[in-house]
Amino acid sequence: MWEKENIYSEDGCVLLQNPHIREMEQDFLYHISLCSGVQNLEEMFSDVKFVCMGGTPRRMEKFAHYVQQELDIKLPTGSALCDISARSYRYSMYKIGPVISVSHGMGIPSLSILLHEIIKLMYHARCKDVTFLRLGTCGGIGIPAGSLVITEEAVDGRMRNYLELEILGKPVQRPAILDKDLAAELKMIGDSEMTECQTFFGKTMCTNDFYEGQGRLDGAFCDYTMTDKVAFLKEIHSKGVTNMEMESLAFAAICHHARVKGAVICVTLLNRLLGDQISTPKEIMEEWQERPQKLAIKFIKKRLNM
Repeated sequence: MWEKENIYSEDGCVLLQNPHIREMEQDFLYHISLCSGVQNLEEMFSDVKFVCMGGTPRRMEKFAHYVQQELDIKLPTGSALCDISARSYRYSMYKIGPVISVSHGMGIPSLSILLHEIIKLMYHARCKDVTFLRLGTCGGIGIPAGSLVITEEAVDGRMRNYLELEILGKPVQRPAILDKDLAAELKMIGDSEMTECQTFFGKTMCTNDFYEGQGRLDGAFCDYTMTDKVAFLKEIHSKGVTNMEMESLAFAAICHHARVKGAVICVTLLNRLLGDQISTPKEIMEEWQERPQKLAIKFIKKRLNM
């Protein structure tokens, strides 16, 4: 295995922990439709300070317009925000001043591919002091629907706080560690400025499946009882788990391995102790799904002294 080198240059830009990249004449970031040998990525992206990602293209497009409005970013006459990665047909990505808004799809594999290429983009663009935020939805465990959750620690379905990968046929474990100071800052902003809902701080269970992996009773298969499900949810809640989703473990592990600061902000769409299906009216759901974005904007404006 390669030994880890110093990952920061003298001017503070992040260096990749991959010596092969330096030997490549060009690096084609296939899934986001960018290439270091074709486009001047430093000119295009060097001012980026915040990478905000969420599951769906539509949600992140709306967030891009929200960022433009809140940061009062003026576009040249006749121009509009465009999906930089549209030609990839995989992810949607927008750049709005110092902010990237990008969709990561659903689940660990999809998020992992995106993070690899976004981190490489930050390297090629010589970005400095970049903060990564995942803005998502989740199922709450013992907390009200519509609540915000700042992830203190990400764990897998067996309460292990590391991501296990198979690399060259061998298991590799990478710690899923999030920046504590960043999480505390977001919690403070949530408590003081997001008065329309409660903001919780706790463990997030990241599963590989939406149905059986999260103990639902309404999937195509179910080999356990309601009693089994409730006992499991109560047990993990007693161990500090406040919510469930399918990306936080990889997000935390990859950000930590790349030495970039990351945080996970989710809104709960239901309390899983009360049921499995989401039946809240659409207009209320839409307002709830904007809450992580609102908290992210408040954080960004605070960092930019706005």
